[in-house]
Amino acid sequence: MAKNDIKISANVVNTVRPTVAGAKERPGWHALRTIVARITTPLLPDDYLKLVNPLWSARELRGKVVDVRQETEDSATLVIKPGWGFSFDYHPGQYIGIGLLMDGRWRWRSYSLTSSPVESHSDHTITITVKAMREGFLSTHLVGGVAPGTIVRLAAPQGEFVMPDPAPGKVLFLTAGSGITPVMSMLRTLARRDQITDIVHLHSAPTEADVIFADELAQLAKDHPSYQLRVRATRTDGRLDLAKLDDEVADWRTREAWACGPEAMLHDAEREFEAAGLGVRLHLERFAASRAAVDGTGGSVTFERSGKTVVADAATSLMEAGEQAGVRMPFGCRMGICQSCVVSLLDGHARDLRTGEEREPGSRVQTCISAAAGDCVLDI
Repeated sequence: MAKNDIKISANVVNTVRPTVAGAKERPGWHALRTIVARITTPLLPDDYLKLVNPLWSARELRGKVVDVRQETEDSATLVIKPGWGFSFDYHPGQYIGIGLLMDGRWRWRSYSLTSSPVESHSDHTITITVKAMREGFLSTHLVGGVAPGTIVRLAAPQGEFVMPDPAPGKVLFLTAGSGITPVMSMLRTLARRDQITDIVHLHSAPTEADVIFADELAQLAKDHPSYQLRVRATRTDGRLDLAKLDDEVADWRTREAWACGPEAMLHDAEREFEAAGLGVRLHLERFAASRAAVDGTGGSVTFERSGKTVVADAATSLMEAGEQAGVRMPFGCRMGICQSCVVSLLDGHARDLRTGEEREPGSRVQTCISAAAGDCVLDI
């Protein structure tokens, strides 16, 4: 599922990776990449590497779409073969950033990995499963338009919504819609590690036909009696009422829980676990940053070191404004979690789009979830 399908695209020549994927895990590869970059200056290393293999790059992490598998009417799984430098030592439940060149611009989104690192190590591929969103231009294209052989850009796997190894003895999964995607990576990994313990999985979808991975989930339940799958078709049965969780899972208080889905469901789960004094046992994955009501008119945003200025309204993030102006903006998750996008606010004020709180000059702001509150100047 997309982490935040409202993200704006990044300019094709101004996309900046926050880190070199795999640099820590594979220092040898990173050193070789650095040497190649130096000895080919002033020419770009990619000018040479791409002649050998389009997945080799000294500047960025790339991947090739090798297959597209339809899951439901509006969702599909992309099988991607990452290029040079990718580390397959990701954790089940993490997500990656993917960039696709469309109309001369690199459009970026983050999607949960649905593959298991156990399989990825052996076949050197990863998978993401995308649900087409009505307002999601890129997700719609990935589901219905991307062709095998397409070269994409990738960001390193990240995220704290992960399944430990070994797994807890008693687990509760609460998922809805495409919230199944990170949990699918967990389930696949648990199955391959023979760690399917006592698991109760409550999943909701509009209809049974809308259940992503329906056949695989059913087979998993058949093969592992300790995995209890309960699917709710909300269009006929209504939304799951977590205030009545006792009726669904009598021993939920004794379970470690992972929840992923619509914000309303996550809010209800938080409420119940906090009320029971068990907030520490609940792990949540949110796909978009909650935004406060828009207040103000925005202003001009000056990017001091880049020498560029752009006018942005109060709903446009500073990151989006910078990318529209062609500024090389650092980024990671693009939803206010990873801190990769933080820059200094030299002058003026910026407003946190989630809370409405204003930041003063001299503070450091997360550009992906902050907007101009009048004219402001950024140190980038």
